[in-house]
Amino acid sequence: MTDQTHSDGDGRNGSRRRSASTPEERSTADEQSTASGRGGREADYRHVVVFTGPEAVAVQRRTADPVGPTEVRVETLTSGISAGTELLVYHDEVPAEMPVDATLPAFDDDQFGYPVAYGYAAVGRVSACGRRVDDDWLGERVFGFHPHASQFTAEPSTLVRLPSSLSTTAAVMLPTVETATTLVLDTAPRIGERIVVFGAGAVGLLTVALLAEFPLAELVAVEPRPDRRQRAAALGADTTLHPENVDRLGERRAADEEPGMDAAVEISGNPGALNDAVGAVGYDGRVTVGSWYGEKPTELDLGGSYHRDRIALESSQVSTLAPDLRGRWTTDRRLSVALDHAERLPLESLVTHRLPFADAPRAYRLLAGTDDTETDDTGTDDTDQSPLQVVLEYETETDLGESA
Repeated sequence: MTDQTHSDGDGRNGSRRRSASTPEERSTADEQSTASGRGGREADYRHVVVFTGPEAVAVQRRTADPVGPTEVRVETLTSGISAGTELLVYHDEVPAEMPVDATLPAFDDDQFGYPVAYGYAAVGRVSACGRRVDDDWLGERVFGFHPHASQFTAEPSTLVRLPSSLSTTAAVMLPTVETATTLVLDTAPRIGERIVVFGAGAVGLLTVALLAEFPLAELVAVEPRPDRRQRAAALGADTTLHPENVDRLGERRAADEEPGMDAAVEISGNPGALNDAVGAVGYDGRVTVGSWYGEKPTELDLGGSYHRDRIALESSQVSTLAPDLRGRWTTDRRLSVALDHAERLPLESLVTHRLPFADAPRAYRLLAGTDDTETDDTGTDDTDQSPLQVVLEYETETDLGESA
C-alpha cells in the first residue's frame, strides 16, 4: 500500500542529491518536502467513506492532503466501524447542527449533516514525515482517531504507537476499550456490589470484561441476542438475562441489605432499556448511561420509586472525564490504561465480519440488518452470528480503482 520512497535531499531512503544552496533552491526544497513528506512521494488522491444521505454511503475519491512540516502521512491498514454512533449517522438520527467531536483534531469544526466523513478507529503505517518530524516515525504502526480513508495526515501527538503484541485487527477496537474504561471509571464499582450491564454489543461486552476483574458479588448482563449472552458469560458475567426477564432484578437482595442492584450500566442504545435500568437498582442506586440515543425519542418514567429511592442517573461520555476524576486522571492516562487492557482482552474474537474497504456501503447495511448478500465475510467460523464488530481492510489505491 505504501508509495515508493525517494530521497528528500538528505540521503535518507534513496540516493543522495546535491543540497539546495541558494535561498530560492532552499525554499523550493522546503515546499517539496512539505508537500510529499520525507519517506515517500506525494500521493495524488485518496479514498474516503462518506455518508451522503440517510442510509446512503459511498467511497469517494478525493485529492490527498499534503504532508505538513509537523505532520505524518498514514497509509491505512484497517479501520473499525462503530455500531453505535456511526449507525445513528447512517440512519439520520443525529442533530445536523451538532459538532462531530470538538475534542478530536481530525474533525476540526465539522458538523453532523450530509455529506460527512465520520469514523474514529483507524490503524495504519506511517509512510512519510514532514520536515520537522523525527525520522523514527517512518514505518511505525499507529492508531488514529480518524474517519475511514485509505490515507490521512496527522500530527504525531494525535497518534498512538502500537506495541507489537497488539494485532492490527485488535487495535481498531482501542476506542471501544477506552469507552468501556470510561464507563467503569464513572460507575465506580465497589467490592461486594451487584452490577447489571444492559446491552452486550462490543462496548457492553468489554464493560462486562472489565467489571469482571472487580470482586463483585454479582455481575449480570442483559441482552436479547443469545449469541451475545453467551459471549457475556464467557467474559465474566455471572448471570445473563433476556430483557423480558429483568423485572425481578430490583428485588434481588442478600442478607439484610436493601433490595435491588447497586449499579446499572445502560449501553444498549435502546432508549427503552433506560427505564429497565432505573427499575433494576435499589435505594441509593446508581445508573450510568453510556448510550447515545441521538434523536430517538426517550420516555423516562420518573414517577415511580425513582424520586424516593434517591437513584442517581449520570451520563458517561468518552470525549471528556468526569469532574471528580480530573484531579488525578487525564485523557492520556485513561488511553494508556485502555491500551494496557487491549493487549490482554480477547478483542479479535469480537470481530465478527471483515470486509474490503471498497465494500464499506455493504458494511453499514450489514450492521443495520438490511443486507441480503450471500457472502461469507465473517471473521470467525460462525456465519449465523449477529454482526458485532465490523472492520474494513484496505487495499492499494490502484486496487481501489479510478472510479470508486
